[in-house]
Amino acid sequence: IDARSGQVIGAEALVRWQPPGKAIVPPGKFIPIAEETGLIVPLGEWVLRTACAQGRAWMDAGLPPLVMAVNLSVRQFQSENLVEVIQRALEDTKLPAACLELELTESMFMEHAERSIETLKMLKAPGIQLAIDDFGTGYSSLTYLKRFPIDKLKIDQSFVHGLAHDPNDREIAATIIAMARSLKLSVL
Repeated sequence: IDARSGQVIGAEALVRWQPPGKAIVPPGKFIPIAEETGLIVPLGEWVLRTACAQGRAWMDAGLPPLVMAVNLSVRQFQSENLVEVIQRALEDTKLPAACLELELTESMFMEHAERSIETLKMLKAPGIQLAIDDFGTGYSSLTYLKRFPIDKLKIDQSFVHGLAHDPNDREIAATIIAMARSLKLSVL
């Protein structure tokens, strides 16, 4: 929701697993296993395609274009065909690139910063938006932050949940917002 206008401007695709006849399995239990086994790559591609198709379906139903946010795993980000997989998902679903936002964690691209910058530039080229998820809890380097072609910072929920009662959380959030504004970044 845009805080100024009150309009819905986006949605985030979150994968959940509910085995038939059983309770839902929290992502904290199945995502690490998917990452360890390598299944996170096909799972991530399925989530991407499904999210793009849903975004297109909403547009076809007459809703205004929304930003569809999709999380990328470290393995997806490091895969050699990431750009092609994303381009193919956009082409197949006919979702405009500007309607896709890829969420990345800070630690995801700190290890190989120069290669990561090139990957991020290739992802951004067609108009895809890039966001740093869980900002404030990772290995933030302000030097890298100014060099990465990022559009948005998503403040970690550990700071957001305490906004109503914790003055420290309010100060941290206000500081991140002020920094993001000076860097011409959006904040969620």
